[in-house]
Amino acid sequence: MTTTNQTKSASNIAWDLSRLFAAPSDPQIEQSLTALKDSIAAFDKAYRGTISVAGGPSVAHVLAALRDYEAIQAAMARVNNYAYLVYAADTQPDAHRNLMQRVEEALTALGNLLIFFDLEWLALGDADARALYDDPTLANYRYYLQSTRRFKPHTLSENEERLNNEKNMTGINAWQRLFTEYNSATQYKWDDQGTPKTLSQSEILALIRNPDRQVRQRAHEVFYGTIGEQRDVRAFIYDTRFQDHLVNNRLRGYQSPIHPRNVANDIDGAVVEAMMKAVEQNFPLAHRYFSLKAKLLGLDKLQMYDQYAPVGEVKRTMRYDAAQQKIMAAITRFSPHFADISARFFNENWIDAAPRPAKIGGAFCCPISPDEPPFILMSYNDQLYDVMTLAHELGHGIHFYLSGKQTGVNYNCSLPVAETASVFAEMLVFEDLLAEMSDKQDRLSLICHKIEDSFATVYRQTVLTRFEGLAYDARAKGRLSAQNINDLWLQANAPYYGEALEMTKGYEYGWSYIPHFIGSPFYCYAYSFGLLLTLGLYGMYRREGASFVPKYTRLLESGGSLAAKDQMALIGIDITDTAFWQVGFDELARLISEAEGLVG
Repeated sequence: MTTTNQTKSASNIAWDLSRLFAAPSDPQIEQSLTALKDSIAAFDKAYRGTISVAGGPSVAHVLAALRDYEAIQAAMARVNNYAYLVYAADTQPDAHRNLMQRVEEALTALGNLLIFFDLEWLALGDADARALYDDPTLANYRYYLQSTRRFKPHTLSENEERLNNEKNMTGINAWQRLFTEYNSATQYKWDDQGTPKTLSQSEILALIRNPDRQVRQRAHEVFYGTIGEQRDVRAFIYDTRFQDHLVNNRLRGYQSPIHPRNVANDIDGAVVEAMMKAVEQNFPLAHRYFSLKAKLLGLDKLQMYDQYAPVGEVKRTMRYDAAQQKIMAAITRFSPHFADISARFFNENWIDAAPRPAKIGGAFCCPISPDEPPFILMSYNDQLYDVMTLAHELGHGIHFYLSGKQTGVNYNCSLPVAETASVFAEMLVFEDLLAEMSDKQDRLSLICHKIEDSFATVYRQTVLTRFEGLAYDARAKGRLSAQNINDLWLQANAPYYGEALEMTKGYEYGWSYIPHFIGSPFYCYAYSFGLLLTLGLYGMYRREGASFVPKYTRLLESGGSLAAKDQMALIGIDITDTAFWQVGFDELARLISEAEGLVG
């Protein structure tokens, strides 16, 4: 643990994307798009009208088509993700914005030329389709071929799908890009002991975790005051997103706003609802902890800006190089193979951790294809929670790297399972840090941090999902103003915080900067699902030790080749059993009890 320097320790940590393309101006980008056009034209000539035929196509024909299809998808992903990664790291330069738009327009047009293949597969009779995906020759594609047919009731005609994709470029995609640029360009005015500064979103939010309560309160006021001034613009973007999603659902025949996400995740809505109800039934556990934290901070009641205040006098910071060492040590103890994979992210510059004014907020790990490495983006501000964020994203990276054993269509797993490796990596680092702490105050500080981080994943993400449900129900009845959305936001949050924490003035705008609401409706429940699932997995690891590692490795290597419930069955977990979800809360209760014991 060290004190934070004036210059962030990760200020020079930038990724190297040259293995994809040399620069946004690289002529290879345009050449790749031209080559894709030729490949897709050849694909169309070879396979159009040959899939949905009487008696079904031959197995060899389908196998050849799938392999050609995967090659095209990999080439498209390479161009698309390069453009996005450049843009995400710095959204302001026109060269980055122009590349993003040029690639989006080109790939939309090219993607439209591929729609026929999916539609012909969906149009094939069930018996003929079953004969194909049951054939041993196509065993590696069985889940893909079988599972894609779940979209059959929600698919439009080829011309309608093409028109929808074209309109999205100036429709919802444009609104998403506007939100990203507007959000990342927003600057927050800060007085640093008499010196005026402008801070990025990640920097101002980092101050809400400052040990000084006056700093936290001022950061809360500046952050929410700034986005509150933009409430009408942000509300208009949200209202447009909500209505677009509702229209799209109506046209495609989805049963509810959350239904498309459940179908995409290949998970029963009843399982999702059971998990969310288990979370809500355990809100009293959160209230218990908030009361404990108020006592630790010497307060009668927590305010919103106290929620993530560090506990005790330990200033929890860590330089980037020290974080790298801690993470590598924890992963090495779990699996030398995982450590070898992790080392490549650091050594080959697959991580962009430098804070920048126009960098998008949050963190992600972006997969490309089985033949290319994933890339990690975050803003490392030398805080202890940045160490956990880095471990989280590195867990994703390990998962994507291992699933590279799969072919293209089986590369990406469903969102709930995708969070498994990330949360597991966090747990490894947390346990390692805790084990080397003998001082009670240090242990208490770290345990409280982990509890709060888990709450942000389990409770908060469930609240976000409930908010979306309320917002879509309200939007179905009419336009939503900023005040309408504020009210729905506070309504969704109230059961979580109860009487134990006051939602301080300004927090009513807490909905207005969350990118998942705009880019990925109902994405957030995957975080809750993933953490509760992983707490159960981690409990298995504690019981089984080294024998758990090969099973866990096979789980990650399976990529998207199985449904979530079948992947979990590989290691003996039944996610349809509602009692399973309580296991994670028992683990959280254990941590809270340990914190209470340290206080006592």
